[in-house]
Amino acid sequence: MSEPAGSSTETRNDAHNAEEKDGILRIAIIGAGTIGLSFTGLHLSHPANRDGGRRVEIRIYDPRPELSAYVERMLPAYLSTSSAADTLQTSSSSSDSKDTDRIALPPPISNHTLILSPTLADAVSTAHIIQEQGPESISTKQSLWSEIESLALPNALFWSSTSGIPASVQSQAMRLPKRLLVVHPYNPPHIMPLLELVPAPGTDLEGSDSDVQRTLEYWRRLGRDPVVLKEEVSGFVANRLAFALLREGVELVNRGVATPEEIDRVVEQSMGPRWAVRGPFWSYHAGGGEGGLKGILGNIGDTIQRCWDDAGKPDLKSKGRESEWVGTLCEAVERSYGKLGKEDLKDRDDKTRRVLDVTREGRTP
Repeated sequence: MSEPAGSSTETRNDAHNAEEKDGILRIAIIGAGTIGLSFTGLHLSHPANRDGGRRVEIRIYDPRPELSAYVERMLPAYLSTSSAADTLQTSSSSSDSKDTDRIALPPPISNHTLILSPTLADAVSTAHIIQEQGPESISTKQSLWSEIESLALPNALFWSSTSGIPASVQSQAMRLPKRLLVVHPYNPPHIMPLLELVPAPGTDLEGSDSDVQRTLEYWRRLGRDPVVLKEEVSGFVANRLAFALLREGVELVNRGVATPEEIDRVVEQSMGPRWAVRGPFWSYHAGGGEGGLKGILGNIGDTIQRCWDDAGKPDLKSKGRESEWVGTLCEAVERSYGKLGKEDLKDRDDKTRRVLDVTREGRTP
């Protein structure tokens, strides 16, 4: 099957080399919510994007009103620059009959450019990377990616930060659907290293110039730890694991075995720090001694199976009296912790950074 017009290998390579010609990496951020601004902060702040005089130009497109005031207020929290707070200011400019807002950035990232685009076309038409954080709606994403494809460079990377809509579904209205990759972060992405890359079935994973390999190369350069999933599954991997633990925690609270605060303490003082150092398979393999994982499954396999058989199955779709546990659980959590504010989140993020700094020592990607 021949490639559509405008998608020849020569044209794609020209687009791939566009950044090298002027040293500017152009990124479009579609959607400026928490995830969009967190990624914006990462792209702008990471030292790798300043190596060798490299510059980054980010264009944000988001239809919310008062976007410039919102970005000025919210973005500093995601910039890893000590002088970022209260330093962002917007100036307006006009070019080619398009009004754009440009936000001045603080040192040491003042050589980068941050522009608020008035239209989707302005944001994506020159971008080497297009990263989408739009509403979790199948029809919205399908329409959006079809329009982006018609406007973008033929070799631009297409990334979706969706929470659960597969690339194969989002891309159904695209001419070249395998261009789209899910790049699912673990929130907040400017701190957490994991990125789950989930291509549509049949996507080229190994070619040296494939979209998957180019995506891996970019994120590894920024110190991230991307994992390519071999199959599209609901919730990807990290959320499936986290939700399984949450499900059992909910069950134990509903049974009255422990309170939410006590379950948090159990995790924080046991598997939390252990799994931060090494994951569950490595940990249980080590726990089996000379017999490894096989040994531990043989020794306590009956207990493991009883726990699996007894695992809870709370139903979030239940109605009436069967759904009362949701309100009861949420009230119990709020009694324990109250309303969390910015200082609580900052404390969490600061401690998470320190944990990651320690666990990175001596670890190879």
